Amino acid sequence: MIYSPQIKVPATYMRGGTSKGVFFNLTDLPEAAQVPGEARDALLLRVIGSPDPYGKQIDGMGGATSSTSKTVILSKTSQPDHDVDYLFGQVSIDKSFVDWSGNCGNLTAAVGAFAISSGLVDAERIPDNGIAMVRIWQANIKKTIIANVPITDGAVQETGDFVLDGVTFPAAEVQVEFLDPADGEGAMFPTGHLVDNLEVPGVGTLKATMINAGIPTIFVNAEEIGYQGTELQEAINGDAKALAMFESIRAHGAIRMGLISNIEEAATRQHTPKVAFVSKPKSYLSSSGKEVSEGDVDLLVRALSMGKLHHAMMGTAAVAIGTAAAIPGTLVNLAAGGGEKNAVRFGHPSGTLKVGAEAALQDGQWSVTKAIMSRSARVLMEGWVRVPVD
Repeated sequence: MIYSPQIKVPATYMRGGTSKGVFFNLTDLPEAAQVPGEARDALLLRVIGSPDPYGKQIDGMGGATSSTSKTVILSKTSQPDHDVDYLFGQVSIDKSFVDWSGNCGNLTAAVGAFAISSGLVDAERIPDNGIAMVRIWQANIKKTIIANVPITDGAVQETGDFVLDGVTFPAAEVQVEFLDPADGEGAMFPTGHLVDNLEVPGVGTLKATMINAGIPTIFVNAEEIGYQGTELQEAINGDAKALAMFESIRAHGAIRMGLISNIEEAATRQHTPKVAFVSKPKSYLSSSGKEVSEGDVDLLVRALSMGKLHHAMMGTAAVAIGTAAAIPGTLVNLAAGGGEKNAVRFGHPSGTLKVGAEAALQDGQWSVTKAIMSRSARVLMEGWVRVPVD
């Protein structure tokens, strides 16, 4: 039998925040993959190395975690007053599908740099030295994001002294602004309440804040589900019973949020919603052995992504945290001590992160104009990714 050779597709492998992904310029993709559909999904699955029943993604670019099983497609913007369109695909590790239902806030930090380096941003918008304000249209959730990218001698500045917990080495700081971050077109609180009683069969009735901001997220209290909020990955990811509990919470919360109509649909929507648990500040050792003291943080948050406890914090979930913290009465706000807040520093498994948000109550509905956090990004490798044509 004669087999066809692999094809070469121009690509860039980038770190953005605490995630990594394969970045593509839309026009560099094979023609059939330049439009949404099976051909595009099949290409991205093969690039990443999924579906992999071994869960390792050895035969692809993925790193066998939700943070490293990611793809990004960028193109010249289709929107007025924007620079680039950003489409994010979360690739399942062990199943044959790509989830297009949400954004990746971490990789957003790399979008501006890639757009500039790829010529997708008009040259007159890039200073010789200073900050380039890249206006990003997030096509998954139809929202505007501003990435403030440092520029030196007309090129993206990637090196620097900004330290991000969860990332080993320092780099240049990229401030990311999520404008009107309520996810999608629905209400920020789809149930109409800041706190709901969420019934989860086999678990019980839990207090829950369900919010659409950055990414749809379900927050519950750590103590109600038997945790302290200081847990690291190994305390949960090796516990099949715990993971099943979190998936049940996620699925039943998704129904209450109107994201799915029945429990079975949750299996085909792994990327959203997220589920997280919060607690008041406590001291703990981070995954790197760094001590996080009670006085260093306003609250503790642990979040799951694609069925596993995240090693740090998803960028979009950080937006949800900052937004919920800014609204008095949510579980996040109460864990942080209650009252009005425009920024919080929270503890996660790898350390701490500060996120700010501006919230206002208008006509009985909460809205948030902006959420802000700092990330870093850099190119790890660029050239071509090779893909078997089958």
